[in-house]
Amino acid sequence: MDIQKIVIVSPMIKELKEHIEQYKLDKNIRYVTEDVLTEEDLDWADVFCGFQVQKDTDYSKVKWVHSLGAGVDGFLYHQDWNENVLLTRTVCSFGQRIGEYCLSYILKDTQEHATFAAQQENKVWREVTPALLDAKIAVIYGTGEIGSTVANILTGFGMKVYGISLSGKQKPAFEQVAAASSNNSLMKEADYVINTLPLTDKTADLFDKSFFNQVGHIGFINVGRGKSVVEDDLIEAIDKEQVRFAVLDVCREEPLPETHAFWRHPNITVTPHISAVTTAKEAADCFVDTLHKVEAGEVLENKVDVQKGY
Repeated sequence: MDIQKIVIVSPMIKELKEHIEQYKLDKNIRYVTEDVLTEEDLDWADVFCGFQVQKDTDYSKVKWVHSLGAGVDGFLYHQDWNENVLLTRTVCSFGQRIGEYCLSYILKDTQEHATFAAQQENKVWREVTPALLDAKIAVIYGTGEIGSTVANILTGFGMKVYGISLSGKQKPAFEQVAAASSNNSLMKEADYVINTLPLTDKTADLFDKSFFNQVGHIGFINVGRGKSVVEDDLIEAIDKEQVRFAVLDVCREEPLPETHAFWRHPNITVTPHISAVTTAKEAADCFVDTLHKVEAGEVLENKVDVQKGY
């Protein structure tokens, strides 16, 4: 692929430019923010590199689109995609970051942080024995790179980890992998359910009332996509104690509106989509590495299957 002109669109333009210029690429590069991006930029460019932008954008004008994030639903979900345009995504420390994020909230639960905080507030000295992780079971929805890394982190602490994927293909990081379409008895045994799935037509609204009716008193952690969860059904599941607590790093609408019930619910923790932050250096390194491989015609491990949506 002949690549000479690149437009990079991001709110962290200054940092990206600093890192990319260290590579001394022999390319014409425009660094712009979304508010100044024009159709003329796309007419000019061979490559669009950035996050999906909010304005109507005709990505078919370029040869290659590189997402600065791990997810590409912003480019593909309910949108037509010209399959002649290559789509790649950023792969870096996302799995490690998400794994540590999930582990922190699981440890918060097993180590009884909330219990001891309440006791301190009321000046109560009462022993409560923390649970050990090797007695806990986690079920991870999504067994790709991120899900597998999360599984490896949790199993490293002795947890038993099962996977759920669309295909049900076995993966070495998991005790067992089951298909999402199966009537899975694992749900009754799970202590924690973690969603790492991308957003596609098959994963939208996956975690609904019928799902929550399968579980028993779980901790639910969503680091995948907000539109995979039916929000009213989640709140009902918490109120019915099918879900003990929920940790939500992603929501259907972001930023989460101030009037949303999630903010006020005592058993829901909301974080502002930070479990897998893309640093400028990691984004630049991945883009330049992918650029070299594209020009050399090498196999791209971060190429997106636009039919599958990930």
